[in-house]
Amino acid sequence: MYNDKVMDHFMNPRNVGEIQDADGAGQVGNPVCGDVMRITIRVEDGKIADIKFRTFGCGAAIATSSMVTELVKGLTLDEAMEVSNKAVAEALGGLPAQKMHCSNLAADALHKAIEDYRAKHPANSGA
Repeated sequence: MYNDKVMDHFMNPRNVGEIQDADGAGQVGNPVCGDVMRITIRVEDGKIADIKFRTFGCGAAIATSSMVTELVKGLTLDEAMEVSNKAVAEALGGLPAQKMHCSNLAADALHKAIEDYRAKHPANSGA
């Protein structure tokens, strides 16, 4: 059902945890499947210097959370906001159709964390 890349990010997720005193945090959930994702970010010089996630959900939810953290570390906030659910799924080599909603959650949680940062730091939000 899942390809090797998805299984690798599920079995060996990257950037698991939560940044204490994070600059921004975003949490999303899907009431239908029960998946919940929380992403925290640390921003330095307008770039994502560190990013962590905590996910309660299926293998695809964990894999997409892991992949989104890998995709955006080091990017500017504007670049990270451009990361779409499709880009997350493509970076994983694809997801089964019934699991595509998981990649939506990963990108949404990232975007909420950036929006949270920008709301707290309007002077240096990179917007």
